[in-house]
Amino acid sequence: MPEKAPERKSKISASRKLMLKSLMIARATEELEEELLEKEVEKAKYLEEKAPPLQSSSMSLEELRRLCEELNATIDTVDEERYDIEAKVLHNTREIKDLNIKVLDLRGKFKKPNLRRVRVSADAILSSLLGSKHKVSLDLRANLKSVKKEDTEKEKTAEVSNWRKNVEAMAGMEGRKKMFDAAKAQNQ
Repeated sequence: MPEKAPERKSKISASRKLMLKSLMIARATEELEEELLEKEVEKAKYLEEKAPPLQSSSMSLEELRRLCEELNATIDTVDEERYDIEAKVLHNTREIKDLNIKVLDLRGKFKKPNLRRVRVSADAILSSLLGSKHKVSLDLRANLKSVKKEDTEKEKTAEVSNWRKNVEAMAGMEGRKKMFDAAKAQNQ
């Protein structure tokens, strides 16, 4: 088993860490405000380029009507484009969610912990499964059959002597004939 490395103490005190953290947060808020101002300036420039101010005072009623129709037509095309783009974005976000779910399923949602072996007696298992209903103690060793060593040694010596006699008796064709006849007699 790999040994765990001892934890190193940080060289920075807690008050110093807190001060650095607050400075970092202050710096981030300043940069965020600057970024918002830059976006507003860019937006104003873009609007000046794309939509110059209208001089409606010198126009006749008919010219104003044509201008309004043109503006309404451009608004309709822009709305259609915006709707198409929104539909594409929604479709892509659904696809991303589905793919993320598939990745999580393939990788496994949770990291499986390393399991440790725990020795539990049969009584403890039964009591945890059955609860208060468990009254019978289960001693598996008591239920095992006891085997006497003397009996097994006698059987082995008897089998060895019988085996040698059987081999000599069954040698050659006569022995095979005896085996065939014995099998035939048992079947009848």
